[in-house]
Amino acid sequence: MYEMRLKALAKINLGLDVLKRREDGYHEVCMVMQTLSLYDRIIIKKLEQQEIQVKTNLFYVPENENNLVYQAAQILMEECGLKQGIYIDLQKFIPVAAGMAGGSSDAAAVLYGMNRMFRLNLSQQRLMELGLKIGADVPYCLMRGTALAEGIGEKLTPLAPMPNCKVLVAKPPICVSTKFVYENLKLDKTTVHPRIDLLVEGLREGDLKKVASHMGNVLESVTIPHYPVIAQIREEMLHYGAVNAMMSGSGPTVFGLFEDEAQAQMAYQSLREGSLAKQVYLTDIYNNRR
Repeated sequence: MYEMRLKALAKINLGLDVLKRREDGYHEVCMVMQTLSLYDRIIIKKLEQQEIQVKTNLFYVPENENNLVYQAAQILMEECGLKQGIYIDLQKFIPVAAGMAGGSSDAAAVLYGMNRMFRLNLSQQRLMELGLKIGADVPYCLMRGTALAEGIGEKLTPLAPMPNCKVLVAKPPICVSTKFVYENLKLDKTTVHPRIDLLVEGLREGDLKKVASHMGNVLESVTIPHYPVIAQIREEMLHYGAVNAMMSGSGPTVFGLFEDEAQAQMAYQSLREGSLAKQVYLTDIYNNRR
């Protein structure tokens, strides 16, 4: 196998709660993760020489060791003592630095693809262990589907699949620092925590409206006061009939869930033609696991 074409799928957080700050500086989280059909395209090719080459379609995405796909390739080459190299063509469509795990999913796709291409025979569990060295979301991006993520996001439990619906994704023309959001998050008695247990119950019952009614992201308490456009996009989606809408991850991307495709299309057109969002996509829930 000389060449492989891969899809690196985006994710959203249906629920995101932060429980406490750990002594190592990380935060204990409890999240419900969901894969979408929105994806980056990746082509990997074998190289005879022992090197890593990365090419991207966006000038501001690094093509060196600062890109997570480079790190993924490097980890596998070192882990398995590969004497050959890899060329990675990365076409980005998932919004960058937007709370949708685009970089983590790209890295997961490279781990998965190289494992098959070079016939390394590493188990999914081993790939997930290696992926954790790159980022907390990489193990989930290897798993895909609907999952409960605990710890720093690496403790994964598969959940009942998310009911099918249209998902509208909109990223405003701003960037949000994940470090800034977590450093400014205040966890005290006044913090409103999402009911992750009831969200999971809704998934188990296959009830989209119950899932939507218990969606929540504790990080919005930091991000929205600094970037009100996030709330404006959310209100726009709700105005057009979303069963619920909220920020994904640390932001700034907002997603809305729609039962009615016609309403989703109207919301999509409105956001595309307006000035609130720079990138707008209408996509679907993706429930297949690897």
